[in-house]
Amino acid sequence: MLKIIVVGAGINGVTAAIELKKRGHKVTLVDPGPLPHPLAASTDISKAVRAAYGADEDYTELAERSIALWRRWNKEFGVELYHEIGVMFVRQREMKPGNFEYESFKILEKRGHKIERVNSAQAWKRFPAWNPELYRDGILELEAGYAESGRVVALLIQQRAKSLGVEVRESARFSQLDEGGDRVKGILLENRERIPGDVVVMAVGAWTPYVLPFTRKFFRATGQPVFHLKPRQPELFLPECFPVFGADISTTGYYGFPLNREGVVKIANHGAGREMSPESSERAVTAQEESNLREFLSSTFPALAEAPIVYTRICLYCDTNDGDFWIARDPDRSGLVVATGDSGHGFKFAPVLGEIIADAAEEKSNPLLQKFRWRPDVPSGSGTDAARIRDL
Repeated sequence: MLKIIVVGAGINGVTAAIELKKRGHKVTLVDPGPLPHPLAASTDISKAVRAAYGADEDYTELAERSIALWRRWNKEFGVELYHEIGVMFVRQREMKPGNFEYESFKILEKRGHKIERVNSAQAWKRFPAWNPELYRDGILELEAGYAESGRVVALLIQQRAKSLGVEVRESARFSQLDEGGDRVKGILLENRERIPGDVVVMAVGAWTPYVLPFTRKFFRATGQPVFHLKPRQPELFLPECFPVFGADISTTGYYGFPLNREGVVKIANHGAGREMSPESSERAVTAQEESNLREFLSSTFPALAEAPIVYTRICLYCDTNDGDFWIARDPDRSGLVVATGDSGHGFKFAPVLGEIIADAAEEKSNPLLQKFRWRPDVPSGSGTDAARIRDL
């Protein structure tokens, strides 16, 4: 049994703490709180869950495992946290080899997924909110949907981590690693309290390059705009006719979700973003970002063009240079595991993240740990996320 400290109670941290506790370790989960932390990327109303990943079959396979477990979580929690309403990625032009949508279609087809091509006037009649003159082709992934991310984190903390006996230290603010020689021996809090541990798992998302300055060369915190709108014709945005979508996402960056129980449609951008610290005073949607949204809505969803915006937020990504996650032991600091680098597409894997992070902490073999390895020499701009727009 090891004494393991997990810093950060977002989705990476809480799933890691749960899995490590199940494996018999003594686990302390440290977070400044309140929980779920209001600034954490995972504290949101929805995150997409899909297996469409262009030509990257590793993530598709991982998503398949995740979706099966999302269904199990719904049963175990007795609450529909994951809504399997479909995910639609569409293009303004015909899908062709090399396109994110085309490559996703081919991989999903090969792997036996339930998918439909959206490339006819008849198909578009099912989605009346869309402008069918602008969007001509795409893919509808039927065994996909979205998770209520903030509710998921809250339930995992209360009904899994705490009930299993994870020591949850809320209102505990990390200050620095407690290091000696080439080894990490625990952490120090801002109140100067020392918490000793055999292994420290840093799962602090966009805070990583700020609390671990030596990671700034390979992590970047970026803010992406998120909008909640109240449609005047809510019937157009019900899940049965408005699935989770990406609207020519590699060109526009825009994706979104159907009407939720509060009557809100969420639309956000998966783009280059603005570099900022999570606690920056610039963590607010700008007038230009709102203008860009209105322009997009006018052409794509005319019925939303004048809809009131009832809430905005900046979603913080922890970006890696290549867009792949970073779940790895630090080769220069024995006892330190860094589990971050969500790069804006991590939450869908919540049911399997804990297992991967725990394997890294225990130094167990896992083929995905090669993909998510410690790789400081990967150059900036070598991104592999074909669904992400680099400039807007």
